Formats: sequence, C-alpha cells, structure tokens
Amino acid sequence: MTDTLLAPESLAELPANSTLDPVTFEVLKNAFATSVDLMSEQILRTCYSFVIYSRDFSSALCDAAGNTVMQGSGDIAVHVGTLHFQCKAVIEEFGTDIHPGDVFAINDPYRGGTHFNDVSFIRPIFAGGEVIAFAQNKGHWADIGGNVPGSFDVNAKEHFGEGLRITPVRVWSKGVFLHDVAQLLVSNTRAPRQAMGDLHAQSEATAVCERELHRLVEKYSKDTVLEAMQETQDYVERIVRRQLVSLPQGEWETTDYIDVDPGKGEGLVPIKIKLKLDGTGIHYDLSGSAPAVATFLNSGYGTTHSAIYAGTKTFFPDVPLNSGFYAAVQAEIGEEGSVVNAGWPFAVTGFCSGPYEKIMNGIFELWSQIMPERAMACAFNLEYLLVGGKDARTPANQYFMWYDWMAGGWGGRASKDGSSATAPVFGPGLAVQPVEGQERLSPVLTTRHEIAIDSAGPGRYRGGLGIEKGGVLTDAFDTVMSYCCDRARSITWGIEGGLPSIPHGVWLNKGTDEERFLGSNFSSVPVQSGDSFTRPSAGGGGYGDPLLRTAVEVREDVIDGYVSLDRAAKDYGVVIREIDAELDEFEIDEAATEALRAEIRASRVGWLTEDPKVIAENYRNGSLPMLDVIRRHGVILDWGTGELFENTTAEYRQLMARRSSSHWD
Repeated sequence: MTDTLLAPESLAELPANSTLDPVTFEVLKNAFATSVDLMSEQILRTCYSFVIYSRDFSSALCDAAGNTVMQGSGDIAVHVGTLHFQCKAVIEEFGTDIHPGDVFAINDPYRGGTHFNDVSFIRPIFAGGEVIAFAQNKGHWADIGGNVPGSFDVNAKEHFGEGLRITPVRVWSKGVFLHDVAQLLVSNTRAPRQAMGDLHAQSEATAVCERELHRLVEKYSKDTVLEAMQETQDYVERIVRRQLVSLPQGEWETTDYIDVDPGKGEGLVPIKIKLKLDGTGIHYDLSGSAPAVATFLNSGYGTTHSAIYAGTKTFFPDVPLNSGFYAAVQAEIGEEGSVVNAGWPFAVTGFCSGPYEKIMNGIFELWSQIMPERAMACAFNLEYLLVGGKDARTPANQYFMWYDWMAGGWGGRASKDGSSATAPVFGPGLAVQPVEGQERLSPVLTTRHEIAIDSAGPGRYRGGLGIEKGGVLTDAFDTVMSYCCDRARSITWGIEGGLPSIPHGVWLNKGTDEERFLGSNFSSVPVQSGDSFTRPSAGGGGYGDPLLRTAVEVREDVIDGYVSLDRAAKDYGVVIREIDAELDEFEIDEAATEALRAEIRASRVGWLTEDPKVIAENYRNGSLPMLDVIRRHGVILDWGTGELFENTTAEYRQLMARRSSSHWD
C-alpha cells in the first residue's frame, strides 16, 4: 500500500518552528518504517498459522494518542486503515491503567476492527516513565469459533453466530502472562494450539518494535523521537493537501452493488458514493447506501473508513499511509444500521467480500475521472473458500480448516492492460498459498490452478486475467464447505466503454451427474471424500471500447492463451484463423474483421435491450453461452439453473449503459 521513502523534496518540507534537522527527520521517519517491517519479519518466522504465514497480517507503530505513525512496506490495505481505531479503543478502555509490559488483545469490529478472525495485539511503549507509542500486530486466525469451521457463516444475521468477540482485554500484565485469559480466548477456536502459538508470536513481534524504538530513544532522545513521530504525520498531511490544490475541484458520484440481500429477495444492493473536492480536503458521503443486509456482508465503521483510505491512497502512490493522510480525508457514512455502518449486533465477517471492495472500486471510478491518466476499471472481488471438518489422516481425527483465497485480475487502465493473477485490492500484500503446504496440512488435493481463458473484461485495454482452481476432498469426514464472495450478479464491470469479466461462484462435482452450482456466497454445504470442486476468480473489467483494441493485440492474446478464438470474434470483432497452434501461428482475416466490427457496432446497443426472458431461455437450452448473456445482453441469471433475475438484470443494464454503451460510437 505504500512507498515509505518520500520524494527527495521532503528534505525541505519541515516547518520553520521544527527543532529537527532534515537529515534526522528522514533517518527517523524511515527508522519507524523499519521498526514495523521488523515486526513482519518476526511474525513470519514464528507464527503457527499457515494463513498468517501467507501474509494475512499487518503491523503499525502508533503514537501515544493511538494515531498511526507508520505502517510496514508489505501490509495489507484493509488492516492498516483500522489499526488506529483499535489502538484508540484500548486507550479509551484502560485510560491511565496501562503499564510497561502490558499487552492487549482486541478483534472487535464494533470498536473499529475488521472482522472477528483478525486478532490484534497492542503493546504500549514507555520511555521516561510515560507512554510514547504503541506497537500493534494484527493477524487472521484461521478459526475464531462460531457456527462453521473457519468462522465464515453466510447465514449469520447477528454476530453471535460468527465467533468470539474480543473487546479490549489485557493478556500480559506488567510482563506477567495471564494464562487464564489467553486460554479463554484460544479455547473458543477449533484450533486452540495453533491460536496459542499465534498469540505468542504476535505479542513477541510487538516486542521487537518496542526494542527498536527504545534504541532510537537512546540514540536521539525521547523528545526528538516524539517530534519526529508527529512530524511524520504532519508531513504526509501537508503533501496530500498540496497535491489536491492542483486537481479539479467539484463533485462526483457513483454506485456499486452487492449481489443480493437475502432478507429482501432478488435485486442488487446499492452502495452510493459521493466525492467532493473543495480546496479544504477530500470529502466522501456514503450515507445514501442501503440498509444492512440479512447476511454477514455488512461493514462496520472501521472497515468502511479503511476502504475509503485504501481506495483514495491508490491514486496517491508516492505518499505514505498514516494518520496524516487520514486527516486530509473526511467521510460521512450515515447512521448505524446501514450496509456501510452496520453497528452492533449486525453480522459483519463477510465485509471484505461485501462493501469493502465495492467502496474501493467505486472510488477508483471516481478518481479515474479526476486523474484520467491513472484511470482503472473494476478489479475482481476478494473470495475465500473454506473446507473444514475432521482429518482422517491424523490419529485423533483432528479438526482441519482448508482456508483458501485466489489471485485474480485488476481492471484495465488508461494506457495498459490490467494486472493478471494479482492479489485482491483488499490486500495487495497477500501471497497465494502454496498448494504443497495446503495439501500437507489438510486432506484436500489441488487438481488445477491455472489462468482462466476469457476471464478478462474486454476493452481497448483489457482487464487482467483471473485464475481457475480446482480440488478434491480426500481423507475427511464430518466436513462442510463455505464460500465468502460476491459478484456472481454484480459482475466485475468495465469503464469508458469496456465490458464485464466473468461471474464468481463455486461448482461442486462439475461435469458429473451430481454437478451443482453453489453460487458465490454459501455456508455449511456438506461434502464428503471424493467430492470435487472448482471455481474461477474473475478478471478485471475492460477499459475503453474493445473494438478499438488492435487486431494484432488480440492475436497476441490468443497466442498467449488469454482469449479464445471465439471470444476474439465476439468481444473484439477480430477474426483469426489458426494455422499451427503449436508454433503459435495465427492469421488475422482483415476483411472479415472489418466487416464483423461494423456489424457489432451497428447491433450492440440493441443487444442490451433484447427481451431478457428470451435470453434466459436460450441460455437454458444451450444455444447462448454465458459470456454472450453477460457481455452482449447484460442479463443476469442463476448460472446453475438459468433462472432469470429480472430486477437484477434491469439494474445491471443501467450500470452497463452508464459505464459501457454510453461511450461507444
């Protein structure tokens, strides 16, 4: 999320009343970043959880008031934007009852956290008898209790079914480990030994930061370090506000969607975003968003603010992310009870697949109008697949949690294609989990993991490619599958004339008599040894009219296995003949291409108005493929049964008219 080395002109940016010299400021600023990165190195070497080892964690250094001074260079976006809220919650809870050697735990999403699986450990750092800072590490525990293994329960409407809520609690008191408190926490998980190991690893990571800050105090003095922490925040705020002056001033708005509210029936769930630049800062308004939904795809105030920060930060890549950045960004998210400000006791564990990335992608669209040279279409949606049960390979039939996420495609950009097989915008620091490690730890065999052809949204600059991953359950029993995702209906969209990518969703036993499409959001589906499953991650949406992509570029995509011959013709209007695929010999039929592109230009607006019922029937009888249904006709169906979603189709067609067809010649 950040480049911690500021621009060279930062040496001249200190205010006149500062007692710091520019060199000392630069040294300490980067030393703060190093202290946080050292936490990351520590946790990677000592964690017990394979999920945390795959970099689902973040760290931060906060000042004595809980404001973020510095994040690490590889932390994931969603965590960083909430760490200051959680630090402030600890300060609010304990006040002056904070001592050297204390370590606090918190995972409470109603006190500014993310979801219950993300457990933070916060250590106060003292110098001269006073708190000067806090070190914090947040890691995703593979299970935190609740109704289903992995703690992702789509059916949860309130948090009581989602797992253990940890309000601020002391786990070390003046250096003494409170074993009873720690045991209470980990005993509410399905993997208590693993959780206890992560608890110690995370706490020790904060101790590494503490030792580094003590070293800086000893070398530069407490007062100098305190001034540098404040100046690091002030500097970021100044350079953000300075960059805003050169940008267009005005108001912009957009809407993105969650697929469905199970409590209200079929129809997209709007997340409305307004942005205003008026010379005083960046102002967002999300108060027009839908009420909280009857599932776990709601967001608390902390994660909504984090999405706002992360989405905005994407367009300021040279600026570090700390509380100075937050000071330049103001947000009105409305009263509690909405999908973007759910509040207690609404279920919120699935916020990551729900509002979070919708807010980020909506912000991408808005800033693409302000900074068109950095424009980017919609990126694929974060997804988690969880298979949990009893591992028959172990003597005691221990619980296992196969907890998987995939890379996917980011949106096409103003001057180049989107990034393929990339971590989600939710957390660019996330690593793809090695299948060898997964297979050793869980009775799940990966059978395929490859680029998904035709998954990129077509455009003048196409989106990045998604991935298809399949597996089979081996030696297990009492096993269930859950999936946290979205965009099976609000499919990843293009901008400036670009087209959508593909829908998310899991197929069980695909290609057999027992084939089932489970959708993009489900919990506790029973599975047994021998069951196979597969799912794609979407590519990014396309940028610009796909008929403006050169035929040579389309042919190169065909050669690379990114686009099929069929979709080259249907999406791009490029007719290509295969000469010798093994030698990568493909020939463009220029006359046929010119004729086909003319035909598509004349017909494509009309395709988006054809009767959805006819389109659905043609899909069910096999005469119309899924990508034609989506990209040509803007029709949304249940991709397993072919059932037409009439309300969703009407809304999605409006979305395509605004972002796609209105930009076509």
